[in-house]
Amino acid sequence: MERFAARREIVADFETLGLLQSVEENDMTVPYGDRGGVVIEPMLTNQWYVDAKKLAIPAVEAVEDGRIKFVPQQYENMYFSWMRNIQDWCISRQLWWGHRIPVWYGPNGEVLVVGPDEKAPSGYTQDPDVLDTWFSSALWPFSTLGWPANSDDLKKFYPTSVLVTGYDILFFWVARMMLFGLFAMDGKQPFHTIALHGLVRDQFGKKMSKSRGNTIDPIEFMDKYGADALRFTLARGANPGKDQALAEDWVGGSRNFATKLWNATRFAMINGATIEGELPATAALNGIDKWILSRLSETISEVDSLLESYEFARACDRIYHFAWDDLCDWYLELSKENFASGDAKNSQRVLGYVLDQLLRLMHPVMPFLTEQLWTTLTGGESLVIAQWPQANAGHVDKSSEKIVTSIQEVITEVRRFRNDQGIKTSAKIPGRFIAPAEFAPYESAMRFVLKLEASDFTPSANLQIGSVKAEFDLTGTIDVAAERARLTKDLATAKKDLETANVKLNNQGFMAKAPAEVVAEIKERLAKTSADIERITSQLNSLPAQ
Repeated sequence: MERFAARREIVADFETLGLLQSVEENDMTVPYGDRGGVVIEPMLTNQWYVDAKKLAIPAVEAVEDGRIKFVPQQYENMYFSWMRNIQDWCISRQLWWGHRIPVWYGPNGEVLVVGPDEKAPSGYTQDPDVLDTWFSSALWPFSTLGWPANSDDLKKFYPTSVLVTGYDILFFWVARMMLFGLFAMDGKQPFHTIALHGLVRDQFGKKMSKSRGNTIDPIEFMDKYGADALRFTLARGANPGKDQALAEDWVGGSRNFATKLWNATRFAMINGATIEGELPATAALNGIDKWILSRLSETISEVDSLLESYEFARACDRIYHFAWDDLCDWYLELSKENFASGDAKNSQRVLGYVLDQLLRLMHPVMPFLTEQLWTTLTGGESLVIAQWPQANAGHVDKSSEKIVTSIQEVITEVRRFRNDQGIKTSAKIPGRFIAPAEFAPYESAMRFVLKLEASDFTPSANLQIGSVKAEFDLTGTIDVAAERARLTKDLATAKKDLETANVKLNNQGFMAKAPAEVVAEIKERLAKTSADIERITSQLNSLPAQ
């Protein structure tokens, strides 16, 4: 009989027998099952439990004595709190899938646990429940390797080294693998390090949910931007133990990075980059080539160190800045004149070497792109079986790094000057440098990048950048009167902002009541305004006389 019909019959029988006192309406929240759509009601049944407290003792000791460590370490406290207060673990589940509990019941109430190669006697029935999901999962490290037999796979792969997983299942899965591994494998822990990552949230840091409508479909992102772009975005946000936000714009930015690397490799191959032969002797290289080799070696060392400490986000960020800033924005730009000259054999070999090593370094986080570029560049079989890049201490050259840093400062300031003067990026203007002798080998490359023509001229404007003086002929390039008027107006605005900030900071009443963050903001604005005044004044002084 259906349960609700049965209840009506029982009420009727009570009424017939004169046992029914009253029937009352009772409002209550009734849960319905997602699968069957019917009312869910508790049913008392016998359950199987595991004495988890006893199993937890060696699992706690393994962390206390350092056999197992957490990354980040602060999760040890959460782990200890759970394990030292653990309760008996109910391992019975009333589901129709999973591993059946290996318990059989005899006709006279006998209870028999049956092993893998054993059979229950005739007339015995198996418990209908299945094992808790996490019970089955806890067996994973050794049960998949042939256990309980002492198989070759078990000897080779247990214990393993590092488990990487989310902090949200630290107690559900990680701790239970430790419980079972230490119990079933004669005290051998399943791994020596647990590296915990955070959860992926939406761009505002909110947990994704269908009701909020903020879920992200990774397949859509991969179709639109490529799997490598999504992978790199996630890896670049993978700070140990911390949640990460994910926005479509960031995936798009990673796609742009991939495009940048593709174009850099294409440029290199068009300009004769090669991996053939040994690198030229350091003494035969120009300063730009020495600099990029030095930065590459330092990058490899830093990335190795960061990966060893599970700082995946910082490692990706370091790779990103080397590839985009050092290689593409500076080395390729400073070397373009050299490549265009037709006499760049050393630079061609250096560029080929740098790209070869960079693609190897990037392969774990952008496997598809790097595989395609590397095999095309080198003719190698596959990056998967290629040697991991090795830092070369002999390539580290601090003197080259120092001079290139100075060159970068000069180029940056001249570019800013041109922009402030309203000179188009593509426009060529007469210009030259008055600089110490150490800059002489690089002057031609600097003019090439800045589009400065080498010619005789009477300077109408100049710019001092450290020990380097840049002179320009701006005659006919800009409207001097209009530019002077614009800068004068900007200077007046900056001076007014400076005065306002000083008034507030000198007002004792305001300073006593204002929040610390407001005061800090005003001080920051003061510093910026002072720098703007200095910059604008310098620009005015550099304008040619009318």
